[in-house]
Amino acid sequence: MKKADPPFPRSVLRHLPLGLILAVMLFGAFAFRDLLTFDALAQYRSALLAFRDTHWLWARLGFVAAYAVIVALSLPGATIATLAGGFLFGLFPGVLYNVVGATLGAIGVFLAARAGLGADVAARVAARGGAAARLQGALQQNQWSALLTMRLVPVVPFFLANLLPAFAGIRLLPFALTTALGIIPGGLVFTSIGSGLGEVFARGETPDLGIIFSLPVLLPLLGLAALSALPMVIRALRRKEA
Repeated sequence: MKKADPPFPRSVLRHLPLGLILAVMLFGAFAFRDLLTFDALAQYRSALLAFRDTHWLWARLGFVAAYAVIVALSLPGATIATLAGGFLFGLFPGVLYNVVGATLGAIGVFLAARAGLGADVAARVAARGGAAARLQGALQQNQWSALLTMRLVPVVPFFLANLLPAFAGIRLLPFALTTALGIIPGGLVFTSIGSGLGEVFARGETPDLGIIFSLPVLLPLLGLAALSALPMVIRALRRKEA
């Protein structure tokens, strides 16, 4: 007997995970643009604090889950969520909840991309050879250093930084660990700002998020990025000498 054709072609199924994320991202950009804002956080701060105080466990689990969903679906408001983590839970454990939520969301995007187009893209790049394949091979050989540098100096948008490793054939463990470690410095800065929002709300002001580009903050981040990139530089020099 001839096997029945699947209800959806395999090509459609490969595009489905990323397609759903992109569809929700576009929908969320309009549906949640007024909800995940600093003004909304200021407006609902009393209710959020009351829920935190009366529902200790659910407040923390719900916050981490909401943060992960925001990141996984690339909804607007990740920065506001980070500030909210500091406002609700303080610098610590607020930064822990922020890092866990962001990492889980990033892993969700990575796995969706890899389950869909990621594996095919990685295989095709490797099969075709050329500059793209050499770049893919270099990234795979230096995946820990490259991924950590990309997180410490976020020149690549966070959403793309979750997709590119899936398309390059990077393994889950290096991706997850470098994501968690690499976002800690920036997370500490924004969580610290969030922990002082009570005084900012009292004055009716808006927090200065540009502080991350100030020299006292930016220089240590660049230093950490340089250290993380050092193994790549050493390997490149050794290959030239060989």
